This record gives sequence, structure tokens and C-alpha cells, in this order.
Amino acid sequence: MKATEQTNQQLERFFNKIAEKFPPLEEPTMLTDIHLRANPDNGDLLAYDDDDNEITRVVIDQWINNTDETFFDAITLMIRGILKKMSKTIDNFGILKPFSIILENDDKEQMAELYLADDDTVILGGDIMQDLDKDLNSFLDNLLKE
Repeated sequence: MKATEQTNQQLERFFNKIAEKFPPLEEPTMLTDIHLRANPDNGDLLAYDDDDNEITRVVIDQWINNTDETFFDAITLMIRGILKKMSKTIDNFGILKPFSIILENDDKEQMAELYLADDDTVILGGDIMQDLDKDLNSFLDNLLKE
């Protein structure tokens, strides 16, 4: 599933609403994560704080009645694309760093870590340890050949 222009605009407005709730402050808000919950049945995307208080919501028309098994993989790519595009806005959230933006399903199960911001580091994307075993095995094989 490729994001439509309308979906991209809806996602940008969604993150701008979060930015309005957490403007840059001298004393940032004590919040460690923003939890995004997506529902493929009704197209809802909701943002929650650590205490499960709703921050904002949007209905993504393209997501309504989506029965695709790869729904969360597809929207992970969509949201990461918007987060990358809006990184200056996201990095300036008035939230104490480090903080993460996490994608969850309706049952509050983590589907993906979308964004991790620290004072000097931003990780945008998947598991930072992804393919570590393969890389280490390849390194060891190369080392043993020598």
C-alpha cells in the first residue's frame, strides 16, 4: 500500500497537532514515549502519552476497512516517511529527551518503534539490532578465512 497525497497530508496534520500540544519549552514535559495506535477497521490513528491519555486522533481514509495482512508494515513505512520529512518539528517537541514514537495495535502491542530522539542522536527506522547475528557471523567467517 502506497500512501496517497491525502494520507500524507493527514499524517502531517496529525504530527503538527502533537507539536502544538508539546511546543518547545525551557523545561520540557516529562514524557518518555508517544504511543500511536492504528486501527485498520475504522482508519483511526490515535496518539497517547505514557499515562494513556489521548493527545490527538485522525481518521486516515485510505486505511478504512483494510484487511491486508501487511497493514502494519505498510503504515510503518508511511509514518516513518512523514517523520523523516518532519524531523525538525519532531525533534523540537517539548518532551524530555530521550523519547520514542511507537506504533501499537488496538491491543497496545508494540508493532514498531518509529522514531527515537536523544539530544545528539535520532534513530529513524526499524530495529537497530536487525541482522546483527548475520553481520557478526559474516565478520567471524571473514576473520577465520584470514
